Amino acid sequence: MADRFDHRLTVTGETADRFDEILTPAALAFVAKLDNAFAERRRELLDERRRRRERIAAGEETLDFLAETAAIRADSSWQVAAPAPGLEDRRVEITGPTDRRMTVNALNSGAKVWLADFEDATSPTWHNVVGGQLNLYDAIRRNIDFEAGGKRYVIGENPATPVARPRGWHLVEKHVRIDGRPVSASLFDFGLYFFHNAKRLVAKGLGPYFYLPKLESHHEARLWNDVFRLAQREIGLPQGTIRATVLIETITAAFEMDEILYELREHAAGLNAGRWDYIFSMIKTFGHAGADFVLPDRADVTMTVPFMRAYTERLVQTCHRRGAHAIGGMAAFVPSRDPEANAVALEKVREDKQREATDGFDGSWVAHPGLVPTCREVFDGVLGDRPHQLDRTREDVDVTAADLLDVASAGGEVTEDGVRGNINVALRYLDAWLRGTGAAAIHGLMEDAATAEIARCQVWQWLRHDTKLTDGTALTRELVTEWLDEELAAVRADLGDETRLSDAREIFVETALGEKLPGFLTTGAYARYLTNATV
Repeated sequence: MADRFDHRLTVTGETADRFDEILTPAALAFVAKLDNAFAERRRELLDERRRRRERIAAGEETLDFLAETAAIRADSSWQVAAPAPGLEDRRVEITGPTDRRMTVNALNSGAKVWLADFEDATSPTWHNVVGGQLNLYDAIRRNIDFEAGGKRYVIGENPATPVARPRGWHLVEKHVRIDGRPVSASLFDFGLYFFHNAKRLVAKGLGPYFYLPKLESHHEARLWNDVFRLAQREIGLPQGTIRATVLIETITAAFEMDEILYELREHAAGLNAGRWDYIFSMIKTFGHAGADFVLPDRADVTMTVPFMRAYTERLVQTCHRRGAHAIGGMAAFVPSRDPEANAVALEKVREDKQREATDGFDGSWVAHPGLVPTCREVFDGVLGDRPHQLDRTREDVDVTAADLLDVASAGGEVTEDGVRGNINVALRYLDAWLRGTGAAAIHGLMEDAATAEIARCQVWQWLRHDTKLTDGTALTRELVTEWLDEELAAVRADLGDETRLSDAREIFVETALGEKLPGFLTTGAYARYLTNATV
């Protein structure tokens, strides 16, 4: 496909069956209008992200609650909009990519909400992105019945409420260009979903709902709010019809929770504790800092370590003070055929969800339909017939800036198994991502881009700070390269010859073993390695 619209917008992605139903001239013109209106502000905000990281890395700036927005935090009178239809009760939310099978399974899972993910759980091939839009288009119209592997897939009664997660502000959609520049992936994903489905969702008694990823400041939330206002005006929906839940998954956003809700207040639905990206953000932001910011093995950075607990407790307090839902983090366990392993893992999931429900969260995430009953049972036990626990304002919580930055409180150690595990997971995930799978079951866990980011960032940070392992071995680039090749051989022996492991190794070397730490694993990999090809 290589058509032009208004002599400015060019689509270069290959066509496939029914793509023309999504990539209509009117829908693309709508995306172009959004991108033209906000492209400059988006670039300015991304530039400020970069400058801020550089100031922090140089020791010229530290993080604290903003003095200029103190009045917003102190004002107890403002609230976000009341819960929207279909979002009143969010005790269990399931996340996953927008492929056709997952679409039906997620909607039928028994969860209250399905996060239809175009971001970390989706490898952004052109066919995944446009095909995912088509799957949502069909699901909302109940036109998605299909057969696969001898099984028939049909949406049942009382499906989960769909909430779409577009890609983050830092990403582009390279297959759609305006005057030669790629459009914002955020606006492409949001624009197509909103244009085709907003009015249909309202007619069904729901609405166009979104999760907003990777925000680093309230200024980025303000940009989304302006996008929402323009989009609603363009198609004739009342302001406030859109509702958005923001993932607090960056350390900078953790200092601006009130401000983010304030900027989005007519459209705000809540905040989510995006735990994996939050850990990644902490490493990326303070990777150049001293030993106090060096984290132990990934498995040791649990939600009960003090700096993570401070973050989640402040999130619940902030949300409930403003009438917004607080949604807990991901349970990534993938059920297996081993009953003993399942029992152990499900007990850990139960403990995690019990902590969240007891702390005041209104719901939580799972990555697999098999975890929905466990999560629901825990939250049923705390909520009963109530749809949420917004009345728990957590006045007992008093989290300081120092608490949020107390990375040293994680304790723990760095081990050879931890380093090798990170390398192994990064290689396996990158191979899956390059082959079109964005959510991959690896060693019993559902891994996505966020966990791969932690894996490679930790290796980079450990090398930068000459970290010693528990046995006294100094971690060096040479040693990591040796282990990288050993893990590569082991993974290749496991997966066979039809892989992208050579490319995965190259990406890992570039993003984990270089002098500088790239901001994101996927930006360069997307530009260089993902093509139009059907996956």
